[in-house]
Amino acid sequence: MAGADPDTILTNITLIESLETTKSTSTEIQRQQLEAKETERTINLMREIYRRVAAEGATLYFLLIQLCIVDHMYQYSLESFQTFFFKAIENTDMNDDEEKRVIDLRFGIRMTIYRWVQRGLFVRHKQIFLTQLTFRLLQLAIIEGTEYDIQKMNFLIFCPQKKDIPLPVTLKKWMPETVWFSVQKLIEIEMFDQFAQHIEFGAAKRFEDWYNEQTPESEKLPLDWKKLENMPFEKLLVVRALRPDRTTTALDNFIRKVMPHGDDFVDCDSTSNSKQILESAYKDSTTTTPIYFILSPGVNPVEDVEYLARSMNLDTKKMLHTIALGQGQDKFANDKLDAGHREGLWVMLQNVHLMPRYLYELEKKLNAFASEGSNANFRLFLTSDPSNEIPIGLLEKSIKLTNEPPQGLKDNLKRAFSFFKKEEIEDKDPKIKTILFGLCYFHSVMCERRKFGTKGWNRFYPFSTGDLRDSSIVLQNYMDNNQASGKIPWDDLKYLFGEIMYGGHIVDDWDRRFCAIFLDNLMNDQLLDEAEMFPFIEGKSITFKAPTPLTHEGYIKYIEQDLPAETPLGYGLHPNAEIDYRTVQSQKLFEILVDLQPKGGGGGAGAGEDTKIKDFFDLVNNALGLEGLKVNLEDLAGKLDDQTRGPYQNAFMQECEKLNTLINGILRSLSDLDLAYKGELTMNEAMEALEDCIRLDRVPPQWKKIAYPSERPLISWTENIKARID
Repeated sequence: MAGADPDTILTNITLIESLETTKSTSTEIQRQQLEAKETERTINLMREIYRRVAAEGATLYFLLIQLCIVDHMYQYSLESFQTFFFKAIENTDMNDDEEKRVIDLRFGIRMTIYRWVQRGLFVRHKQIFLTQLTFRLLQLAIIEGTEYDIQKMNFLIFCPQKKDIPLPVTLKKWMPETVWFSVQKLIEIEMFDQFAQHIEFGAAKRFEDWYNEQTPESEKLPLDWKKLENMPFEKLLVVRALRPDRTTTALDNFIRKVMPHGDDFVDCDSTSNSKQILESAYKDSTTTTPIYFILSPGVNPVEDVEYLARSMNLDTKKMLHTIALGQGQDKFANDKLDAGHREGLWVMLQNVHLMPRYLYELEKKLNAFASEGSNANFRLFLTSDPSNEIPIGLLEKSIKLTNEPPQGLKDNLKRAFSFFKKEEIEDKDPKIKTILFGLCYFHSVMCERRKFGTKGWNRFYPFSTGDLRDSSIVLQNYMDNNQASGKIPWDDLKYLFGEIMYGGHIVDDWDRRFCAIFLDNLMNDQLLDEAEMFPFIEGKSITFKAPTPLTHEGYIKYIEQDLPAETPLGYGLHPNAEIDYRTVQSQKLFEILVDLQPKGGGGGAGAGEDTKIKDFFDLVNNALGLEGLKVNLEDLAGKLDDQTRGPYQNAFMQECEKLNTLINGILRSLSDLDLAYKGELTMNEAMEALEDCIRLDRVPPQWKKIAYPSERPLISWTENIKARID
């Protein structure tokens, strides 16, 4: 433009076209800049909208990587988590409503991750993970309708006690002293400040009736406390204080109420059998992602893998190679792995915990396969008992599966009946359907009585679905053979079920006697006429009758709707039989929840900065005065001569010496900890472990080694030392 001739500028076509091009380019750039700003604004807006989804994903990941504290087998990698995270996003239906889309994504991710993780957890740990998930969502205000309160949460988890006020005489008839001490701590929460007075003076008889209910968590509390029906978390605190044995059941009820689609989480996979779960896991597996079966007594996953292969039209003799690991088997395992890598075979290595060193070689081999690229059909299946020697890397990349019976009669019965395919049930004779339903109930009772300890069985018996499968085959064969006579061979069936299939596990005479009597009560002609299935419940306000012949879905629906709430009566036991079992279950659950809580700082905090540690120092040094409780053994020995010193006196002297050793150990540990607080000693791992035990009211391991056997918490245990000496 600057070099153009002024006389010809208006006729310079090239210049004019160049200016037009420049103008249009400038206009296009301005338009693109506006579009870029609009796109940036939209991206920022959508980022904020979906930030909640990302935040929940991060929450889930940090929850599941904590599970290794519970058991070494629970190892999960970020890569595996991302696989299921993106799978959940892909499976969530699109929705133009952004808020609805976010809600759907959060639920889909939550459900997918929970289902993936819980399938690899033992039954006793599934509720722990679900409880952790629920509490974290409450803390982040993701669950609406229930406010997170740190004081209430601490009471639920720790259930502290306050022993200043003794149990009133009027309540001693029905209330344990420990419950009263828990109530005294509960009333420190603002809304419960009148609770103890109402128990003692307001309606003691009505509270006693509530306390004695079989399922108090489902009953309304007396007086104005019935308002807690609309405050599920606060009612959970009352159950924790008054009936700790019912806390685990109350937790399930709480999760059902407050968690969106809570029933889906509590009942996850309850109607799926092991074959269906394996089929689902296979779809998520790859050539570099093994399926890892964590074994429990009576479980044989080989049959499920063979069933899966046959369902995919694979020749199990050619395509599935099973090797039981042991000394010298590593070479054969490597040969089969190499063949599977090249030809797309299935390889199953059993009992890999027997060769922990080989597993590091296996891990390297799988990494090499991943870099080379395996045949797309290659799959690896592993089985082992729980073991701390399994490499973390192998566990992290695997899809873990357990196959324990679920907890509760309802879930066990649904799982047992779901073991049979729909087509198989539909084709059966109506009589066989009814007997098979009774057999599934019998199987569920046999399995679930184990949780009651010696009240259920005198020994632990590894009943499994294999017993149910074999019994059903025998049932079908005998019914086919007696079809012409029209009679049901009850005596033969009872003998086969009670003496061979299930009775083959039983070695105790009294257990065998119960099994026979239970079958006599169940397996008879009345079963075909809607008989009462719960044994020995005459006069009880509870019933569960055998249904008329139904479809497969009909039986599942009948179990879901008509089976009463969990009760020992369903197993032929007294209602109080579950108190010990549920109390221990509740204690273990909250002990693990305490272990999963974030730990405070270690060495820099002085004793005065930690109230619990300061109070324990005061208890040991002042309230109990352990130093002054030591027995003077020399003085005691001087009072005994050869005539008065016998076996009882010797045992007494040994116990006194043991108590002195224990007291010295306690005082020495606390003295070192106090010196560390003052900066005169370096805080070490043992001191930090001692701190944690004092905070958690647990007896430190180093004290347990030199102490007498006891299950008491730390404070009660320490007070008991003085009581023993006095």
